[in-house]
Amino acid sequence: MDIQKYIKVEKVPGGQLEDSVVRKGVTINKDVIAPGKMRRKIFNQRIILLDWPLEFKKGENQTNAELLKEEDWGVLLQLEEEYIERLCVQILKFKPDVVITEKGLSDLACHYFSKAGVSGMRRLRKTDKNRIAKACGAVIVNRPDELQQSDVGTGAGIFEVKKIGDEFFAFIVDCKEPKACTVLLRGPSKDL
Repeated sequence: MDIQKYIKVEKVPGGQLEDSVVRKGVTINKDVIAPGKMRRKIFNQRIILLDWPLEFKKGENQTNAELLKEEDWGVLLQLEEEYIERLCVQILKFKPDVVITEKGLSDLACHYFSKAGVSGMRRLRKTDKNRIAKACGAVIVNRPDELQQSDVGTGAGIFEVKKIGDEFFAFIVDCKEPKACTVLLRGPSKDL
């Protein structure tokens, strides 16, 4: 068995050795983007996994824009807002509870998601995202127009963010047919 693909060992200092557990699902060392506005505990959630940024694309090289009038700056900002809104509307029509992306997620997208009651996480490692896909049955989507109902993961029982020690951890656990798990090791130090 390829341990790297299916099993993650998460070492969390603090606590007793007896606090160590094997979780049927995935544990990630992340918190939701807006803790005060987004839910931290969701039962039977619908998860969408993205492989594209939910922010305005920056130019790959130096990008120059020549603005002749003061109003042009407002037009430029309006175009950016419309682009993000279009992406969010495309995602929200599938009624997700959690949206997870490997790339960035802008403040505007965060606003649309929190308004719709959707929790969001950004900048996850590819290996963590692959484990979430295996645990809850979601499909990682590469382009917004490719998103389908069958890509939404519905196999997870609980999404919960808890503080363990000094850090926040997101748990996607109690999965129906998990093909990935997490070994959560506790102890006085990382070495132990």
